[in-house]
Amino acid sequence: MLEPGGHRQVLQGLFETAVAAADPSEAVRRNLPPRPKGRTVVVGAGKAVVPILTSLHAAWDGPLSGAVVTTDASLETVGGVDILRASHPRPDERGLAASARMMDLVSGLTPDDLVIALISGGGSSLFARTTSRLFAR
Repeated sequence: MLEPGGHRQVLQGLFETAVAAADPSEAVRRNLPPRPKGRTVVVGAGKAVVPILTSLHAAWDGPLSGAVVTTDASLETVGGVDILRASHPRPDERGLAASARMMDLVSGLTPDDLVIALISGGGSSLFARTTSRLFAR
């Protein structure tokens, strides 16, 4: 049986554990693949993709290249990865262009190369290639 007010402590502890588990720095660090022989290309989309990319750049011990798309960011690039902007929640032409650019970035890779995909909420409208049928109407 919990002491009076003990439920609050248990719930607070659970909340703090959940927030810590969702920290992009820790999540990225825990899940890094081995460095490849070839290039490491980063692609991604979502409203939280820049903090995730920043965490990846801090934890990765090699060069990165690529592009990610988000709604708004004050940065133009992080560690060799370009930051593109597009609309959310309604896809726009910028999202289509960003999607095409990322598709180009991953074409022609070899088995020695590694692609790291960073995806967060909002990615489905920002990486608009899959939703391009909306513009055909």
